[in-house]
Amino acid sequence: MATLSFVIPCYRSEGTLGKVVDEIYERMTEIENDGFEIILVNDCSPDNVWNVIKELSDSKKEITGINLSKNFGQHAALLAGYAACTGEYVVSLDDDGQAPLDSLSELLEKIYEGYDVVYAYYEEIKQNAFRRFGTWMAKKMSEVMLDQPKDLKGGSFYVARKYIIDEMVRYKNAFPYLGGLVLRTTRNITCIKTKHRPRLEGRSGYTFRSLMALWLNGFTAFSVKPLQFSSYLGFIIAALGFIYTIFIVVRRLMGIASVEGWSTIIALLMIIGGTILIMLGLIGEYIGRIYICINESPQYVIKEVVGENKLNEM
Repeated sequence: MATLSFVIPCYRSEGTLGKVVDEIYERMTEIENDGFEIILVNDCSPDNVWNVIKELSDSKKEITGINLSKNFGQHAALLAGYAACTGEYVVSLDDDGQAPLDSLSELLEKIYEGYDVVYAYYEEIKQNAFRRFGTWMAKKMSEVMLDQPKDLKGGSFYVARKYIIDEMVRYKNAFPYLGGLVLRTTRNITCIKTKHRPRLEGRSGYTFRSLMALWLNGFTAFSVKPLQFSSYLGFIIAALGFIYTIFIVVRRLMGIASVEGWSTIIALLMIIGGTILIMLGLIGEYIGRIYICINESPQYVIKEVVGENKLNEM
């Protein structure tokens, strides 16, 4: 038996959050445990979710609510919840009801076997094509940039040991990426297959812009491979420009007419312009993020906290 902390980032979920919390209570009556707590983090949701959190906290002593001052993103909201949790094992899940909590026992069994982190992955994802593409891109990015094992699958529903969570919370920079934080802490990770349920209501809060920002966090926060890739890309573009230059010379030797000087200029632009702009863009992205971190831009700002549950005092 162990104490458990459930951490849920909340955004546009005033109609689903209560059902998710009720399901947690139902599952905890079936699982042997020494106590549990639920940390609900409002990521400055535009709906009435903070009032829902306050009502839940008032009615249930196990619930703590954290209200962020603005929208910092799902990963920052999770870290805010992680900083407040006290359980031996921490369960992360979404507020949309898609995480199948009937698989919680299987996740915990793997943790008890000795794994540090156990992810649930879905045999069939109940999301639109855009979100499925985003999930696939995030996985490929982690494999290439963060050396994530190819057989490791997972998403936002997982269980981790407290020492992993404590190490993740130590990261204070403004661009958190939880997959990178896990992989830089441990490789003792596994996953189990489970079913993905349809959303109870509404739609995902992720837009193309927010997904791009998340991918950039993964690219730049824990790897210099993008800079290495830019060098390789520069060589490729230069090689293409060189080949194109040979093509121009051959055409001229064969007497094929072309606009005077135009082909030479295009070849030089391909060699120099493309290489420099791509590399400068990547370097600028790194420098910009370094500048923001040096200025100590906050990872999140807590505006209000409700509930005072402390598992270690129960």
